[in-house]
Amino acid sequence: MAYHSTVDDAEDTSVGIPRKYAWAVFALTFGLLISDYMSRQVLNAVFPILKGEWALSDGQLGLLSGIVALMVGTLTIPLSLLADRFGRVKSLALMALLWSLATLGCALAENYEEMLIARFMVGVGEAAYGSVGIAVVVSVFPKNMRATLASAFMAGAMFGSVLGISLGGAIAVKLGWRWSFASMALFGLVLAAIYPIVVKEARIAPQRLATAGSKLKGTVKRPLRTLYGTRSVIAAYVASGLQTFVAGSMIVWMPSYFNRYYGMGEGKAGVIAGVMVLCCGGGAIMCGMLSDRLSRQSPLRKIEISIAFCLGSCLLMSLALIQSVGPLQLALIGMAMLFVTGTNGPTIATIANLTHYKVHGTAFAALTLVNNMLGLAPGPFVTGRVSDHIGLHGAFQLIPLMSIAAAAVFFYIRCHYLDDIARVQGKDVDDASTKAVMEVSS
Repeated sequence: MAYHSTVDDAEDTSVGIPRKYAWAVFALTFGLLISDYMSRQVLNAVFPILKGEWALSDGQLGLLSGIVALMVGTLTIPLSLLADRFGRVKSLALMALLWSLATLGCALAENYEEMLIARFMVGVGEAAYGSVGIAVVVSVFPKNMRATLASAFMAGAMFGSVLGISLGGAIAVKLGWRWSFASMALFGLVLAAIYPIVVKEARIAPQRLATAGSKLKGTVKRPLRTLYGTRSVIAAYVASGLQTFVAGSMIVWMPSYFNRYYGMGEGKAGVIAGVMVLCCGGGAIMCGMLSDRLSRQSPLRKIEISIAFCLGSCLLMSLALIQSVGPLQLALIGMAMLFVTGTNGPTIATIANLTHYKVHGTAFAALTLVNNMLGLAPGPFVTGRVSDHIGLHGAFQLIPLMSIAAAAVFFYIRCHYLDDIARVQGKDVDDASTKAVMEVSS
């Protein structure tokens, strides 16, 4: 339809926000995300110490880690809804304060029960940070930078994980495991104190509200409906979850793969796996920048490039796993990891374009929930079960095939995206027109 050529796939919510201030907002929000994952993952670095000191089973250790993910999955949507309603800036600062104090509680724990309660509170504090934080980030930059900034922001989770494990282990060796937690807590507390001083709701909200009020398409009568009101937005959640299945499985099981098939010790296997995680983070940023650059003239391009990232990561990983153990296989795995998280930025940009600004935090919470339910939770478990039957190498050969399913869902989005954007904008215009007629009549 010719109408599609005139459809813009998002309004610009950054009007009136100075670019330097936007970057300051990004830096602080990104820093807190790194703190989030440092506090979450530092526990993994001190597993052996806690196991020996408190005579814990692997199951007890696993619960200390899993309870955080459980609380994030359970609370992300309700807490994001509250943040959307009562203010994102103060909500983010409060979340950071809570998880930092809870991490400090981990450092002070005298037994397993106290540590479990502290980790529970870490999960409560971190539950909605990622979704609300990305909503703030995408709102203060021009829409043509959304994929880049979203990718860079989400890469902070990987960088924070690597830092939490590596620094936590180093500090534990030098100062003891309690200081591993305490150092992460202090970092978070400092950023939590600075954040509301620099980032002000009044500086980032009025400009958007004024812009929304000046355009017909900015007046959505029921913003919550945009969370599920189009085929494309629902499919975007699903596609992201399927691709996350691949990324989550590879990251969790890669140290074991290097240990079993390369004969590496746990330390070296962890280091090489850490390099692969950094490839994921760097690749996500690179792919987000590429998506924004190629999508400037065509809203559909971000969907098409997501398909390419899915199929590219599948092809590269499949090629890697038919090679013999050695440098070539490692290089191909690293290249595959560059693309496996490449859909993060384009997917977040797509969801932002299809949902109303007022519920962006909740929209990204829904994405987080689906990523966990379809990807991060079942992926490692299914991989382990398959590995029990055909070996970890055989399981690794099957995992990338999930990217083909993700690519198929992205293709479905491509078929309906422009129609859904037009439908959302058409509803907005109808609502605004009806309101205007009523005001004139009265």
